[in-house]
Amino acid sequence: MNGNAQRRLGMMNWLGSFAVLCALIALWWVASNAGWVSRVFLPTPQATFASLLEGLNLSGSSGNGELLAFTQATVGRMVQGWLLASLFGVVLGAAIGVSPAVRAWVQPTLEFIRPLPASALLPLAISIFGLNPGMVLFVVAFGAMWPVLLATVHGFAAVEPRLSEVARCLQMSRAAYIWKMGLPNAMPDILAGMRLALTIALIVAVVGEMIASQSGLGQAILLAARAFRASDLFAGIVLLGLIGFMSNALLAFAEKRLLRWQQP
Repeated sequence: MNGNAQRRLGMMNWLGSFAVLCALIALWWVASNAGWVSRVFLPTPQATFASLLEGLNLSGSSGNGELLAFTQATVGRMVQGWLLASLFGVVLGAAIGVSPAVRAWVQPTLEFIRPLPASALLPLAISIFGLNPGMVLFVVAFGAMWPVLLATVHGFAAVEPRLSEVARCLQMSRAAYIWKMGLPNAMPDILAGMRLALTIALIVAVVGEMIASQSGLGQAILLAARAFRASDLFAGIVLLGLIGFMSNALLAFAEKRLLRWQQP
């Protein structure tokens, strides 16, 4: 497929996605304005948009801008936890993946721990760290680490065996082999794991804020639900969707740039 055909296909996919989004918003507008669902539970899109602008202090009125502060807290917690998860996931994954013996010993334990939901560890983390931002950060990093760790292990395990033979012939150290041969070959798997980890970090951060009563979008959404402020509730949900979409798009762009050497 040539470049022009790829661009046309990309444009058609973009237009199709935009059409689906517009259809969903139209259905939402009809359902709320026609009274299919009470506005106590389903606000109109215009009310949600007004609450979003007011919460972000973009409406030009005397909005409190609390939603902006909550967003900054959630995004900061998500990014910090994701960076910690990526660092420890890559380091531990490289140490495990580079050695077949270590993989054989550790893999069953990893598969046992991996399915544990991070939110289930919140009570344990609260008992250890208490109700503080550090506790939520630990749970976010722990939950987001597994996709990076397992992807790194898989990437190093899939390195061409002949490269290992070349490294032995050149008498390369373990660190040199990891840096010059293992890491470049495992980079596609690592970046895919990091993209998944970023989504998990956002989810766990919001759940942690709800359970541990920490400042952020999770707490804002929970308080809005308890007070039956539907427009504020939906504004927070829309904002979470925008954060997830934008962060994934930025990481996909970075992944494309970092893996340019793989493209024909």
